[in-house]
Amino acid sequence: MTPYVLVLYYSRHGSTAEMARLIARGVEASGIEARLRTVPNVSPDTEASAAEVPADGAIYCSQDDLQHCSGLVLGSPTRFGNMASALKHFIDGSSSLWLSGALVGKPAAVFTSTASLHGGQESTLLSMLLPLLHHGMLICGLPYSESALLETRGGGTPYGASHFAGQDGKRALDEHEKRLCKALGERVGRLAMQLEK
Repeated sequence: MTPYVLVLYYSRHGSTAEMARLIARGVEASGIEARLRTVPNVSPDTEASAAEVPADGAIYCSQDDLQHCSGLVLGSPTRFGNMASALKHFIDGSSSLWLSGALVGKPAAVFTSTASLHGGQESTLLSMLLPLLHHGMLICGLPYSESALLETRGGGTPYGASHFAGQDGKRALDEHEKRLCKALGERVGRLAMQLEK
């Protein structure tokens, strides 16, 4: 099987999906394949109601995609300082991978988008790191040697890439945010390749 970094995200209004595409470009710039995947929305119904294949964008992730990845970059919009329920639902279903140790020793990183500058970016990133630590993954953040981290007026943290989308969700990613997304993908990609040897 060809090694790949899984870029797994949930996006409601498109900003997190755009970040995922930029991160995937960074992963591929490192020389390893990026596999973009999303998760279905959580339904309040007790019956399965989501289509098997999404109407557009990335296809839905399977536990098999997660199990066989060489690295993982996980993304979600902020939801009251936490990851979105759709992504948490998917991660909560990965206990068989935890029991088998399938993700132990693989690099991982996180990213988020939020409607306000102080809308819980960092706590959302930290909430996504918790299950990755339980899986025994190696956490990869953004170092301050990335100059965009010091220059940004929007998103960007040492815990992972972030984006300030504005209250209406229409603020496009600025150049600093884009550079940090690509840098995060490239770091995880390089680390995944080194660990594959």
